[in-house]
Amino acid sequence: MKFHSIFLAIIGFVVLSCTGQTSKNVKTIEAKIFAEKIAATPNPQILDVRTPEEFASERIDNAKNINWLSNDFVINAEKLDKSKPVFVYCKSGGRSQKAAEKLNELGFKTIYQLEGGILKWDAAGLSKPSNKIIGLSIQQYNKLINSDKKVLIDFYAEWCAPCKKMKPYLLQMEKELADKVVIIRLDADKNKTLMAEMKISELPTVLLYDNAVVKWKHSGFISEEELRKQIQ
Repeated sequence: MKFHSIFLAIIGFVVLSCTGQTSKNVKTIEAKIFAEKIAATPNPQILDVRTPEEFASERIDNAKNINWLSNDFVINAEKLDKSKPVFVYCKSGGRSQKAAEKLNELGFKTIYQLEGGILKWDAAGLSKPSNKIIGLSIQQYNKLINSDKKVLIDFYAEWCAPCKKMKPYLLQMEKELADKVVIIRLDADKNKTLMAEMKISELPTVLLYDNAVVKWKHSGFISEEELRKQIQ
């Protein structure tokens, strides 16, 4: 019995070492808490791990851009102060999660990751208001969904892995079901005004309209079979 208890203790230690050790300094927090911690931190180290193009179009104030996808991420990250908190974000959370784990491996003691990325930041109303309309206006969007057929809107992004998986059958359905439904794909990065006004904070997001009224909404990957069921 004693041997059994010791054995379980050893197994538990190994499991914790393998699964929890790399994340002990990484805290994933929601947008408003992320903003509060930044405000409470003197000279905060804010790290935007998106591409330079994404960084140029929109970013959190005082953020530094170190592209997670670049070959020199580690070299540039090593220039930051490891003893101070670092605030990490990307577009929706995928890249920042990987970057946060890498920062932990590099020895950073306190790492805050923005849950849901800048999409959630925008949805929480934390971005600076802009009078410039990027992409479709809400008025133009309302014209798109005004149809005698059902209208399926797919908000996607070129970098979004689930969006890429869905694209082939969405394009196929657009042709096959043309007599029943209008399928429109909107690039989230090119329609930021809509994303903010409609508070869409996850990709892909699919909305099904009937007589300009939302009948169904889904965020995240959805199979072709399930999508066809919703339309039909």
